[in-house]
Amino acid sequence: MSQKQKEAFVSNHNGTSVLEVTQGLCLPAFCILCRGLLIILSQHLCSSHTWRTRFFTDFVFLIVPLVATLTILSSFVLLEHLAVIILGAGLFYQIYCRRTCCARMPVQKILEKFLKIGLELEYVPAISCFRVINSAFTAIAILAVDFPLFPRRFAKTELYGTGAMDFGVGGFIFGTAMVCPEVRRKYTDGSRFYYLTKSLYSVWPLVFLGIGRLVIIKSIGYQEHLTEYGVHWNFFFTLIVVKLLTSLLLIIFPLNKSWIVAISIIVLYQLALDFTPLKRLILYGTDGNGTRIGLLNANREGIISTLGYVAIHMAGVQTGSYMLKKRSHVKDWVKGTYHILLTAISLFISLYIVQVNVEVVSRRMANLAFCIWIIASSLILLSSLLLCDIILSFAKFLIKGAIVPCSWKPIQLSATNKKHSESLVSEAERKEPSLCLITAMNRNQLIFFLLSNITTGLINLVVDTLHSSTLWALIVLNLYMFTNCLIIYVLHLQDKTIKFW
Repeated sequence: MSQKQKEAFVSNHNGTSVLEVTQGLCLPAFCILCRGLLIILSQHLCSSHTWRTRFFTDFVFLIVPLVATLTILSSFVLLEHLAVIILGAGLFYQIYCRRTCCARMPVQKILEKFLKIGLELEYVPAISCFRVINSAFTAIAILAVDFPLFPRRFAKTELYGTGAMDFGVGGFIFGTAMVCPEVRRKYTDGSRFYYLTKSLYSVWPLVFLGIGRLVIIKSIGYQEHLTEYGVHWNFFFTLIVVKLLTSLLLIIFPLNKSWIVAISIIVLYQLALDFTPLKRLILYGTDGNGTRIGLLNANREGIISTLGYVAIHMAGVQTGSYMLKKRSHVKDWVKGTYHILLTAISLFISLYIVQVNVEVVSRRMANLAFCIWIIASSLILLSSLLLCDIILSFAKFLIKGAIVPCSWKPIQLSATNKKHSESLVSEAERKEPSLCLITAMNRNQLIFFLLSNITTGLINLVVDTLHSSTLWALIVLNLYMFTNCLIIYVLHLQDKTIKFW
């Protein structure tokens, strides 16, 4: 099968509805909740868990549903939601019946007591889960898109529309922004010049990866979607430019004003698209006939669309700063989740208005509608994860001593001094190794992304994906994800974090 035929197979698509993408995005959050409830219940019934059983549980609840949603169950997402909700309700009911805390209290009193406890905030688990879901989704999609089993409406759109794969790039930018050094206050000391130098140094692995990918793709004649980024440009180069520009902006503007910077950039960019020749340049080149002669013409989509991704990054910085605010009680996190959900709904309403009156979503240009869609979808996923985390924390509150990797730890705040608090999780359990696929993938996210790209390329070179049967495609996809996840999991068990800087 020629690479040109594969290129044609993944090109010229118009996407699906915003609602369908949103439904697919929220499903993994509920799967993670069911996984946590199952771990709590199994701990209560039998104390021993090996790394094999934990890996298998995580893989079945996190990866398998995503593979199914992007392939054989793509038209039955609502039924998937219903099945997962019923499973979660059943598991929660069993936990409630076996509760070891507040055994004789009525439900209302239990809820009142729960809302007054604190959560041990070593980090915000929802952010880690957000990044892992996006990574897993992207890894599955980049291989699945080459099989006939993958619905064409989920593929990247050619010019306008919302394909499921279009979210992957924007979601990665948003997720990275929420944990960037500026949000984590990593560079609190030193001059602005020192901070800028550190930012410049941190992008060299991306330069190496971007150039390496370009050389390999051109040398083996691998299929390319030319209108995605251009002739030479790729996602790694977009990450480099976004990192450098946002680092500069965050030196100039305060962190808590990132949302203003994001709005200013994307509104000015949309005005330029509407009232200058910029849109014509992106679509047709400098000569109006789609020329690819010259560096700008050859890579016009990748270079110019970077402005939209800068706006998404700045919105992610604002969200990360809000998420990492100190909150004393569970009820404070309930309010925070409500505010994020309300913002997401407001943005979806804004998206409808913009698509009707200005321009519809275009990943190719990363226009105003695209940025609103990415941010709104990211916030709806984030609020779903936060809601599931709160429910999971309530289940852990009911079973004293329950511990679930990559989740909040409930603590009983002292009435006299909030600095002194009693953890509801024992010290021995706190030191238990984190047998968790989510933690493993979040720890070595770049390695997982590289591994997925390499194995995708190898599979495409040895397998005739276009003529693969449904069963064979499912076997290949699940083995591919199982292998990649197992490698990352073993690295985590060996306490290995692979970094290039």
